[in-house]
Amino acid sequence: MSPKKVLITGVSGLVGSAAYLYLSQWPDRYALYGLGRRRTLSERISDQRTIDLSEERFSMCDIADIEGVRRAVAGMDAVVHMAADPAGRGWESLRDNNLIGAYNIYEACREAGVSRVISASTIQVSHGDTEEEPYRSVVGGGADSVFEDLVKVSPATPAQPRNLYAASKVWSESLARVYAHSHDMSCLCIRIGWVTGEDEARNGRGDIWCSQRDIAELIKCCIDADDDVRFDIFYGMSDNRRRWVDIENARQRVGYIAQDGAED
Repeated sequence: MSPKKVLITGVSGLVGSAAYLYLSQWPDRYALYGLGRRRTLSERISDQRTIDLSEERFSMCDIADIEGVRRAVAGMDAVVHMAADPAGRGWESLRDNNLIGAYNIYEACREAGVSRVISASTIQVSHGDTEEEPYRSVVGGGADSVFEDLVKVSPATPAQPRNLYAASKVWSESLARVYAHSHDMSCLCIRIGWVTGEDEARNGRGDIWCSQRDIAELIKCCIDADDDVRFDIFYGMSDNRRRWVDIENARQRVGYIAQDGAED
């Protein structure tokens, strides 16, 4: 069987590059391609990693440019869409990257017959839950007794974004559902937790931390998921003791088992 052709958008970013390097361990299973606005790696990356992509396998374009996106996704089996404005640099940037860009990815994949799109959402779509008990106490470092009967927030819990960046990701999740339902595509969304360049939890936010290894493994699980997994949303989270979101559906649906935890 020939390797799956997999395009990673945002391949120069923190999560995109982590996914690329992780998947590169299996060259017989994945033929990797990349898309980005530049080749230089994100300033969020603190190690000395390099992304060894030939000119033939790298597309330099802005995802707001649908013609460039069309060229990049042509012939792909799966697209891992990690490109976005992660910092919320104003409405215009969010519009171009997270709204128009997301639409361009899905529409170009539909036109090209790409069977699966895995797209980045964010834990921030659930941040409103932490304003209420018992999750407020979890985030605030409450006693262990808080966790005894904690019902974790699941992907089925209504989204509670608290900023425009998170709202733009709710849009991308809805877009994924539309394309899965209307165009017979497999569209999987990952609500990515706090991935750091140092690859460790800091500033007391071990509740939402995700290691680079775990997020890359979840992306791999989504790429390899059975064909009948048409739409779902997963939390991209490590197995943190103070985790308040549920990652069980990712285990059941795509076989994801977190290897790391903030307390390790």
